[in-house]
Amino acid sequence: MLDFIVDYGFMIWLGVMGLITMLAYGFDKRAAIRRARRIPEKTLFALNLAGGFLGGWIGMYAFRHKTRHKSFYIAQTLSTIVWLTFWGALIWLKNE
Repeated sequence: MLDFIVDYGFMIWLGVMGLITMLAYGFDKRAAIRRARRIPEKTLFALNLAGGFLGGWIGMYAFRHKTRHKSFYIAQTLSTIVWLTFWGALIWLKNE
């Protein structure tokens, strides 16, 4: 079971969460331009921490959104470190 999680489940989870997070950044950028209701920053942080860190990086630069906020760089970096560490631990456990 651990082999499946490491090989497929984990990648699917990160891909889906990355796509959701990237779309959230795009939606929030569009809402900012239109002065419409925005996605709370805490929600964007939570999406990053839930596994959407890659989509968060892509969304920040593709939509040029939140790139001036130091807090987003910190949150992006920390969530990236957490998830890469988790992934590395799973791979290490699998090969043990």
